[in-house]
Amino acid sequence: MVIWFVAAALLHDLVLLPLYTVTDRAAQTLVGERREPAAANEASRPAKGWINYVRVPVFLSGVLFLTYFPLILERVSHRFTLYTTLSTDVFLGRWLLITAAFFGISALTLLIRMGRSRPTREPGMGRSGATRPGPGKNDPGREPTP
Repeated sequence: MVIWFVAAALLHDLVLLPLYTVTDRAAQTLVGERREPAAANEASRPAKGWINYVRVPVFLSGVLFLTYFPLILERVSHRFTLYTTLSTDVFLGRWLLITAAFFGISALTLLIRMGRSRPTREPGMGRSGATRPGPGKNDPGREPTP
């Protein structure tokens, strides 16, 4: 058990961590997503942070694949079917459906968040953004005062 734990830690730290760090940086560079950390007073904008809505479903799908890859790839012995009475040909389709659901939920969450963070217009603003003239100096119906 100790040997397995040490081997898993070394595999993660020396192989997997650099691999998915390089992959994430490449994805950020490819889509132009690389940002500096936001200041405390700067509001985060989900339109710029959409890469997180890809990371989460990829991670969850990867964990499921890592856990069930023998069943997904049909790399089990015939004894599995004898002992469990389950067919091995359904796992790939189910994993793909679950992965599609992860991405769909993530996309829906992003759309909802983008809709909520859309800037609203102020009440006195027209389409051009100019304010409507009110009863003031520039009111055409008002006579100039001496």
